[in-house]
Amino acid sequence: MDILLVLNLALLVLLIVLTAFFVGSEFAVVKVRMSRLDQMIQEGNKGAVLAKKVASDLDYYLSACQLGITITALGLGALGKPTVEKLLGPVFDEFGVAAALSTILSYTIAFVSVTFLHVVIGELAPKTLAIQYAERMTLLLAPALYVFGKIMYPFIWVMNGSARIFLRLFGVQPAGHEQAHSEEELKIIMSQSFKSGEINQTELALMQNVFAFDERVTKDIMVPRMNVTTLSLSMTWAEVLQIMTDNQYTRYPVIEDFDKDKIIGYVNVKEVLTDQANDQQRDLQKYMKEIPAVSEMTPLQETLLKMKVTRSHIALVIDEYGGTAGMIAMEDLLEEIVGEIRDEFDEDEQADIETVSKTEYHLSGTVLLADLKERFNLTFADAEEIDTIAGFIQAQGTDYQVGETLETETYDLELLHVENYQIQQVKLVLKQIS
Repeated sequence: MDILLVLNLALLVLLIVLTAFFVGSEFAVVKVRMSRLDQMIQEGNKGAVLAKKVASDLDYYLSACQLGITITALGLGALGKPTVEKLLGPVFDEFGVAAALSTILSYTIAFVSVTFLHVVIGELAPKTLAIQYAERMTLLLAPALYVFGKIMYPFIWVMNGSARIFLRLFGVQPAGHEQAHSEEELKIIMSQSFKSGEINQTELALMQNVFAFDERVTKDIMVPRMNVTTLSLSMTWAEVLQIMTDNQYTRYPVIEDFDKDKIIGYVNVKEVLTDQANDQQRDLQKYMKEIPAVSEMTPLQETLLKMKVTRSHIALVIDEYGGTAGMIAMEDLLEEIVGEIRDEFDEDEQADIETVSKTEYHLSGTVLLADLKERFNLTFADAEEIDTIAGFIQAQGTDYQVGETLETETYDLELLHVENYQIQQVKLVLKQIS
């Protein structure tokens, strides 16, 4: 066999291998996670250091990959026809094929065969490997890509600069390759990780709650003014101890003149009862601590931060007029992230959404419409400024009579418990839609 033919065949194989190298490198460095490379560096993997250098400068090394792919593609195109012509020439001569037809057949066979090998072996196979084994492929290919990038620096610099100038002609500013993910992308990633078994239901719920926590305000989870149990400086010790015995809370706001708009601090039951047990009774005001105040529209994360800074487990929630809108406790904030926390005093406490059957649920009046929309896919007409299910029912002009039912096409709402015009419990019945 002609030595030139052997050399051409060897060059074709080499060019396809190089194409596979550049394609695999391109997809691997894009797919690999920087956090994983950082972890491998901490574990002492020396190859990960160079891999991180490559992955950290994506714009440059993707240009290097594109340059390499272009060069190999041009080489394959230039060598394909003459190599096939030399290889099949004797066969065409044996069958007496005309020179013009021989040229056409050689070109066609070269184009089809080289394209097939280029696409399958040079692109599709390495792309699939790079996507499935991004870490391994990056560690394997990064050293050679790094060297190629250094050698071809002048050409890459010229091409990248030319591309930027060309984009600026159209008013486009080149942007870097962003590694960060948006909140929506993270939610999709978490859902996919749960479906694939990488994280469990508890972990998924915790991360979803963290995102929801950032979107809510204090008004959404506070204890409303009517439900706040307070102590007054005007009370006798017998009255104070009776309230503590009946309610069994840890902390109580203290008011003046039995007016909830005049909250002046709070007391910790542990301190009061400890002195009572030791017969060291003091004036109630001596136990008072300063209570932080937040607006009802303050984001939950800011409320949590303020309570941490002031080292307070409860905070006063004020409305737009400066009056008391309600109270919020540290437990309320934590439950938004970790779920409901029940202690030995919560045995009789009912869940905000209690399942009776597949189509029937008992709801607390303070359940948020947003939660019902998310869980049951319900819609509430003309409720843009309304937060809770009780507020929604009140907006419909109800007389607040137990047993009264609000009917819609997809669900019914029946009042189960109303106290002092406050809707405390509602029955939700989902209708079967045919």
